Amino acid sequence: MAADAELLIDRRRLRRKLSLWRVLGIGGLVVAVGAVGLRVRSGDTFGLGGLRPQIARISIGGFIAGSESTTKLIERVRDDAAVKGVVVSISSPGGTTTGSEELYRNLRALAEKKPMVAFVDGTAASGAYIAAIAADHIVARETALVGSIGVLFQYPDLSGLLDKVGVKVESVKSAPLKAEPSGFTPTSPEARAALAAVVGDTYGWFKGLVADRRKMSDTELATVSDGRVFSGRQSVPLKLVDGLGGERQAVAWLESQKGVEKNLPVLDWEPAKKSDFRLWSALGLGADLIGLDGLAARLRQVGDETAGLAQGGLLVLWRPGPAEAAR
Repeated sequence: MAADAELLIDRRRLRRKLSLWRVLGIGGLVVAVGAVGLRVRSGDTFGLGGLRPQIARISIGGFIAGSESTTKLIERVRDDAAVKGVVVSISSPGGTTTGSEELYRNLRALAEKKPMVAFVDGTAASGAYIAAIAADHIVARETALVGSIGVLFQYPDLSGLLDKVGVKVESVKSAPLKAEPSGFTPTSPEARAALAAVVGDTYGWFKGLVADRRKMSDTELATVSDGRVFSGRQSVPLKLVDGLGGERQAVAWLESQKGVEKNLPVLDWEPAKKSDFRLWSALGLGADLIGLDGLAARLRQVGDETAGLAQGGLLVLWRPGPAEAAR
């Protein structure tokens, strides 16, 4: 009896060990399959490049403020031998000047190594248009919004409000233009002139970039650089884009003009995600939960723009007012 009991105990121990190893094995398999799935989705399998030749799709959306993860993504696409061409899919109102400049430089470095085409899937305004002209060819939907070539510097003037509540902000400055504009006092003519000079210089840089990349004369540039947006249909004769259509037409250009093999799969490449739970995103989540989708989107946009102002200062951003948004 004692021997039988010990044998039964040993069998139970063995079963528990086998069960544990089975669970660990299945868990490891799930993790491995998930990792492979993520790699395949980004076109980078096992860190050794894509399994097969492909066209990489890089999506540019939302507020452009500069992103290390996007920079690293573009570098990965550039260095992957399986990527035979790149479609940069754009739907963004722009962002900061510094973020847009960084994105442009990175995309130009990519275009020097891989055939690249830009596809305007919704909006390529201001900083997003800077990203678009990094490509040698731009395709836009007929009803897309393109352009908004201009520079913006915005700041609040709280001086009237502070007067009403009886608050006065005092400061000791090393020079009259230090920390101007402050928002706590009316902007002096000297400070406004200094800011206008910065905006004008950056605006000149933007226009020079467009003239060089789109091969525009001074007259052609003057027509499109007054800050307005144009439809995709309007943009072709104005030389802002090269053709109309969807992603299929963008890929067709890579095939016909850059010698990219036909019928290659177009695969999404995505940057690594980082958790970013700021006040505005929390408010946006709250609006989502109570069904206010429009308010949620606007709160997140305000949060992105606030973060962008803190990082970059000047904006190359198209932001319609209430009247325009209602149309």
